[in-house]
Amino acid sequence: MFLKRTLMATLPLAFCMATTAQALTLKIAEIHPTGYPTVVAMENMAKKLDEATDGEISYRMFAGGVLGSEKEVVEQTQIGAVQLTRVSLGSVGPVVPDTNVFNMPFVFRDVEHMRKVIDGEIGQEILDKITNSQFNMVGLAWMEAGSRSLYTKKPVRSIDDLKGMKIRVIGNPLFIDTLNAMGANGIAMSTGEIFSALQTGVIDGAENNSPTLLEHNHYQVAKYYTQTHHLILPEPLMMSKTTWDSLTPDQQALVKKFAREAQMEERQLWEAKEKASDEKLKAAGVEYIEVDTKPFYDATAPVREKYGAPYADLIKRIEAVQ
Repeated sequence: MFLKRTLMATLPLAFCMATTAQALTLKIAEIHPTGYPTVVAMENMAKKLDEATDGEISYRMFAGGVLGSEKEVVEQTQIGAVQLTRVSLGSVGPVVPDTNVFNMPFVFRDVEHMRKVIDGEIGQEILDKITNSQFNMVGLAWMEAGSRSLYTKKPVRSIDDLKGMKIRVIGNPLFIDTLNAMGANGIAMSTGEIFSALQTGVIDGAENNSPTLLEHNHYQVAKYYTQTHHLILPEPLMMSKTTWDSLTPDQQALVKKFAREAQMEERQLWEAKEKASDEKLKAAGVEYIEVDTKPFYDATAPVREKYGAPYADLIKRIEAVQ
């Protein structure tokens, strides 16, 4: 007994804490493949947490949609089966209506304007609204996904060319209405269904950023990329609230710190990825079509009026950000 007491007394305090602390493995899920900016940023965030907690918080990355579609990953995160993920705002909007202010077409003037908004108090307010909602996920930071444009099997050189085309969108009524307002037929489906839907003619195109067009091989079927930039969607980095509540205050502070660093790191990774993707797509024969965006802006005015009414003051604050 004496020997046991003496041994315990000589053990380092850190070791004693490590043996009593509850170990946590962050299960991180992402529909995008290994090497994608959001995947790399989340992995690096998790590595920092692992090092800062001496392994109390470790991680496993599940990239490439191996745990299911984004909708399925969101559901798993809500119940705590997945701990960390990046979520499209289109998936959050139906549950946390205030996030729809970022979902509206042409609400941001350009990418730089969007960055200033999400880096400031408005960005934090929206994250807090997610955290304080019934979504059961904690909004930690913002990932960047560039601007979204139309990629189609037939060229769209003006808004008139889009009339009647079946265009895949995220399953959010606001996005469906946006494409419908442009003259297309917005069709909701998961990312994993797009390629075969393009091949079989179920859809005529989709709308997204260039890395997604490249990484999911949609460019093999859709060879025309019309630069509408109708949506510039920041995407929240989210943690399961069940997991968040299990962390100590110090661990929560570390998560917030490294999440913010991940936001800034992913931004740089995104810029490089987008540039490289543009070059690869053009080399593969994808035609980038520049268009006058004003007709698209004007056509979507009813969408902004319909969905923007509850956020009129917030929209004014966004517009005022210089």
